[in-house]
Amino acid sequence: MAGKHLAATLLATVLLFPGLPAFADQTVVERWYAALVTVDEDALSNLLAEDAEMKLLDLGVVQSKPEFLASLDEWREAAKGLVVRHRVEGTEDGVTTVLACYDFPANDVLMRETFAISGTRIVENIQTRLAESCEAY
Repeated sequence: MAGKHLAATLLATVLLFPGLPAFADQTVVERWYAALVTVDEDALSNLLAEDAEMKLLDLGVVQSKPEFLASLDEWREAAKGLVVRHRVEGTEDGVTTVLACYDFPANDVLMRETFAISGTRIVENIQTRLAESCEAY
């Protein structure tokens, strides 16, 4: 009987609060950027699914989770003094689209990123460079 009540409660929650999955995905994105700026390897590893792929379209690069994590030593140097401003443009079918300004000390870059999220893990991140400045942010 308790199982039926739990199932009914979960169903009611989803029906009454349809934005909850999107909110959960946005929380993952918030945690991602916080970990990326501080180069928190453990947090980044925990946020990525084991079979995650990182796609940097403008560079023609696709990285697996181990490849991405191995690149963090280089990123640590590049990210010194970095500030990332971002805003979620939308979430649909487990994919969250974000406009992000990477504000490095010497320059800034405007990116559009999509995050395919399953549960609390990123399964795919696609990054596209939009501009060499963040004026359009």
